[in-house]
Amino acid sequence: MTALRNLFPDLRVEFAEGRIVGTTQNLDRLRELIRTQRIRDTAKRQLLAGRRGNRTTVSLSKQAAFVGVVNFAASSPLGDIVVEIESDDLEAAIGYVAESTVASKT
Repeated sequence: MTALRNLFPDLRVEFAEGRIVGTTQNLDRLRELIRTQRIRDTAKRQLLAGRRGNRTTVSLSKQAAFVGVVNFAASSPLGDIVVEIESDDLEAAIGYVAESTVASKT
């Protein structure tokens, strides 16, 4: 729970089939951590790679999240936090969470 709250402070939590499932409308803390760690481009790549229709899925290290760090991981020793973002405008949601550091050519 500490790891989840570090990434999503206002998470609404349910316990289902031996898992913790949380829901939030607020991605501000995740965005702040990604900006502070200067991993916006990496985060954007990961979020785009996990995109399927109007949702994207990424795995984050539970151990890193426990200490307030975002680490895109696969098969971490303590397990992963699977984050699914769903939006009618997924591109805008990804852009908000992981704003590109590369200037637009428009």
